[in-house]
Formats: sequence, structure tokens, C-alpha cells
Amino acid sequence: MKNTNKKYNYSKYTQKALNDNKNRRIIRSRSALFGTSYCPRLCVFRSNKNIYAQIIDDEKMSTLATSNGELKKAFDVGEKIAIDVIAKKVKKVVFDRRGYKYHGNVKKLAEGARKGGLNF
Repeated sequence: MKNTNKKYNYSKYTQKALNDNKNRRIIRSRSALFGTSYCPRLCVFRSNKNIYAQIIDDEKMSTLATSNGELKKAFDVGEKIAIDVIAKKVKKVVFDRRGYKYHGNVKKLAEGARKGGLNF
């Protein structure tokens, strides 16, 4: 049912609530994860068109490797980041899905990284 009251912009408030819930999910999932130099963190960011992956060492606060590509090529992005980080002699990582469901393109990226040789 459409609201005919022109006094308030309700869509603005719902968007703010969605942003708050998303931030809560990110913080909740991230609080349990910590990347070390032995076992860094594989962080995923997904936009409407692209997917990005980073291998992060939280102890040194440094990024070891990055990879990005179109959403259709999420599997290839996972394989590419696995090859880059294995060249730096790291085979075990912690998967940080950043509040996204482990489903669809995030799952494809994880499967690509596993096929590339990473363990998580």
C-alpha cells in the first residue's frame, strides 16, 4: 500500500535502517576473525558489478595480495588471488565474507581460491 502522506520521506528511513543492519552484520562477523602472518584473512567485497578480494595480515596491518574482476568471473578472481598468495608461501587463510551470505558469487570466489590451493 502506498503512503499518501507527503510530510515524511519513509524511503529515507528504511535505507538508513538497512545500512545500520548491514554494518551490524559486518562487525559481528569480523569480530571473531583475525589474520596473522601465518594465517592471513581473505576479505571479500562485492559491488553490483564487481567482486574484490584481499589477503590481509592484521598483525602487520598490511595487504599481501589483491584481485578483482566482474561478478561473472568470481571463480577466476578466487584462483588468481590463490596463485598470488601461494607465491608468497602462504597456504592457509581465514575466510572473511564481510556479512554477505556464503552463496552465489561469494561461494564461487571461495571455491576458486580452494581450487587454486588455499585452505580455509
